[in-house]
Order: sequence, then C-alpha cells, then structure tokens
Amino acid sequence: MKLGIVGLPNVGKSTLFNSLTKAGAESANYPFCTIDPNVGVVAVPDERLKLLGDLYHSKKVTPAVIEFVDIAGLVKGASKGEGLGNQFLSNIREVDAIVHVVRCFEDSNVVHVDGNVNPLRDIETINLELIFSDLEILERRIAKVAKGARMDKDQAKELAMLERVKERLEDGKLAIGFETEDEDEEEYFKNLNLLTAKPVIYAANVGEEDLANDGADNAGVQAVREYAKETGSEVFAICAQIEEEISELDDEERQMFLDDLGLKESGLEKLIRASYHLLGLMSFLTSGEDETRAWTIKQGTKAPQAAGKIHTDFERGFIKAEVVNYKDLLENGSLAAAREKGLVRMEGKEYVVQDGDVILFRFNV
Repeated sequence: MKLGIVGLPNVGKSTLFNSLTKAGAESANYPFCTIDPNVGVVAVPDERLKLLGDLYHSKKVTPAVIEFVDIAGLVKGASKGEGLGNQFLSNIREVDAIVHVVRCFEDSNVVHVDGNVNPLRDIETINLELIFSDLEILERRIAKVAKGARMDKDQAKELAMLERVKERLEDGKLAIGFETEDEDEEEYFKNLNLLTAKPVIYAANVGEEDLANDGADNAGVQAVREYAKETGSEVFAICAQIEEEISELDDEERQMFLDDLGLKESGLEKLIRASYHLLGLMSFLTSGEDETRAWTIKQGTKAPQAAGKIHTDFERGFIKAEVVNYKDLLENGSLAAAREKGLVRMEGKEYVVQDGDVILFRFNV
C-alpha cells in the first residue's frame, strides 16, 4: 500500500512524515523545505505476527508494509507553477490514497501561509490545485482522443465520458464519486489515474490538549469531520509533535507515554486503521519455521488470488488452501492439535479469505 501525504506548508506534514517513518525529512518553520518527495516504508503493527512467530520459532517475522510519499507543501497556484509548482503532484499519481494533513491548532510561533488557521479553506486550496492538475491531464487526453472519435466508436465513447468528467471538475467537484455507465467507461476512467479520484484520509493536526478526546472540542476538527462525511473520507485527530516524541521511544516507554496521555493507540496506528478501512484491505498470515508473514489483500479476495500475492506459481497451480483462524491455532498450541479438533479446513478456489486466516497453500506447477 502506498500513501501520499499532502498539505499546505507549515501544517505539520513533514513533522508527521518524520515521526511515521523516522526517515528524517528536513522539517523547518518555512515553506518548501521538502524539496524532493521523501519516501519512507513503515511496518504495519500486528501483534498476531509475534505470537505466531514464537509458536513456530520462526527465523524471520515479516510484517506488511506501507510506503509513505511526502510531497512538498502545496500553495495556491501550485498547478500553475506557484511555489514549487506542479512537479510534485506527479509524485502522488501512483498512490492508493492521499493523506491530507490539515492544521487545526493555533500557535503564534508557527506561521500560517494564509495568515490564520482555517481548516476548510486549506482543504479547498489543496483540492483546487488537485482539480487544476487533473484538468490538465483531461485536456491532453481529450485532444488526443478527439482526433479519432469521428471514425472510431470506442474513442467517441471515451470522449463523451472525458467531457463529463471535465464538466464535473470545472464545477469544482472532485472526480471521486463520478459514476461510470459501464465497464468500458470504468476502464477509461481508471486509466486517467486522477488525483481527485483517490480516496482521502484527513489527518487533523491538533495541539496536545485536544488529543485525548480525539479533537471532540476542537471546532476545526469538527468542521473537517462534517466535510469528510460528504465525500466518504476518513478523519482522525493527530498531534504531529507528540508523534515525533513517540517515535523516539522504545515499545515499553511508548506504551507508558501513551497511557500518560490517556491514548489507546499512536497516530500511526490510527492512520493504518483508517487506510485499511478506507481501501477495504485486510491481512492473511503464513507461518512456519522459516518465516511468519502478513500479506495485505483486498477484502473479498479468493484463495487462488491470495496465493498469487506470495508467488504467481501459487495462483497458477492452486489446488487447495489449508486454513485455520490464528486464534484457534494459538489457543491449541499447534496445527496438529487444531486439526484434531476439526478447526483446520481444506478450502478450494471459491473460498473468500478472511482477516486473520493462517494459510498453507497446496499447488502444483
């Protein structure tokens, strides 16, 4: 999974990126200090892996990972080359979802690029830049397709769809939620890879005092939540400064620190939960002496396609999947004991993999 982090300058975006990835992107109180898109890879916390790894005495435990791409602070006019311009927007065309960091805290020591804190205005500024960037992509595609549309009915069909998307964006609406009329249109739309068609998670960056109650008393956070409801987006409150402090601690200290703040989980855990939920993702597990590993798949994935995540040969030569729920496996202490109780099942090609399944694939190539 790949997530792109965007936001105006000085909203806490690079501080958040640093703390999530410990990648050390330069963070300073002035715009455009993130000159190149910083990329960091983060392990998805999953307590099931350690327990299974201990059970099997695995030589290696490999978690699922998320790749974060930190994009330089966008400003009004970015799509026309203002600030550092549109060059950064191309870096997030390939991400699965956008994490939009919105400032919801007051601090006279941290300048706001527009002079005052207003989360909805900031969201609108970024959205407009993404819309302008998408319009450029559309206009180029329209110019290309229009030439052949008179002679080719497929291109004529694509052109009609492109014009509808363009009209939507020109009305100031995001491409997400655009309704395609059939599978062909769906394919044309998908190939455009529009920024405003990507799902969004809003990270409402708050002060420490607003963190314990998840920003419930912060008017800015509430405004972002109302806005997100309309677009089907996820929202969570985070304090980038606190995340930075947490990232320096070991596991035990980290838990004590969270307890002191009255928090159940870190911002990273909130973000991962929100992104899995938004993208409809889950993990199945494989475990043995050599390795215990988590594999990220879409909810609703069938056994052969899940096997294909490990290796294409597994999907091609799929025969059966030996499946046990990780809780049943741990409670019984071994696969043999779970099998004796009838908790291990042999599943075929139509089996829909469930979150927490521990699977051994049988295949023949």
